[in-house]
Amino acid sequence: MNIKEVAGLSGLPAKTIRYYEDIGLVRPARADNGYRAFSERDGAKLAFLARARSLGFSIDDCRALLSLYEDRSRASADVKALAEDRLEEIDRKITELEGLKATLSQLVRRCHGDDRPDCPILEDLAGQG
Repeated sequence: MNIKEVAGLSGLPAKTIRYYEDIGLVRPARADNGYRAFSERDGAKLAFLARARSLGFSIDDCRALLSLYEDRSRASADVKALAEDRLEEIDRKITELEGLKATLSQLVRRCHGDDRPDCPILEDLAGQG
């Protein structure tokens, strides 16, 4: 498969596929003309990476997950540990976003939103609130 075909199969843009090749996540063969020649296995790896990235796993996590995916003697506990770490990160971000929402909601409620120049939102952003 060429890069356009594997991009369609994996759902990844060609630029991302080239980046993944540059950092060693996939290593497609090269045809005599120098073009990339992706195998079905490469396509499956790229689809795997696309799904892992959509769940927010970092590139390093993806590298570890891909290694575990290819290791038939792996322990599922290793995979679960990576997923649990990601879940903890998501929970931290949710807590942070809830705090941001509460703060911004309070500022919006305090702002009259009329023709007057005083604005609690701008005062808070300037450190005066």
